[in-house]
Amino acid sequence: MSTSGQSGVIASYRQLDVWNLSMDLAVSVYEITKLLPKDEQFGLCSQMQRAAVSIPSNIAEGNARGSRKEYARFISIAIGSLSELTTVLQLARVLDLLPEDPALTEKCRRVAEMLIRLRQALEKPPTNSRQ
Repeated sequence: MSTSGQSGVIASYRQLDVWNLSMDLAVSVYEITKLLPKDEQFGLCSQMQRAAVSIPSNIAEGNARGSRKEYARFISIAIGSLSELTTVLQLARVLDLLPEDPALTEKCRRVAEMLIRLRQALEKPPTNSRQ
């Protein structure tokens, strides 16, 4: 992980594996929501898409804030959005609106792990203070 100067914040969110994987997850969600019935376009479909987009968006926004504390807060929001997404996906499966998708489930699991590790890293004091 590269950092920028004194703050120890990641230089670019685009370099983060978690941002790239969460972008891939969002694309996968858009693809799977095409399978939902048309009457769910403004219900489950919209909610899944918004939650999925919120994950990489919060990673990017937190990175732009410039402080580790704020960045960690935005990563926590991304974790919440991922939890919302997995809940809505599960509901769609229970209602037999979507099939099981092991690859999508695995992406969600991996993104969750990575977000938690990133938040933990941000919550630790920076190791190379140049103040």
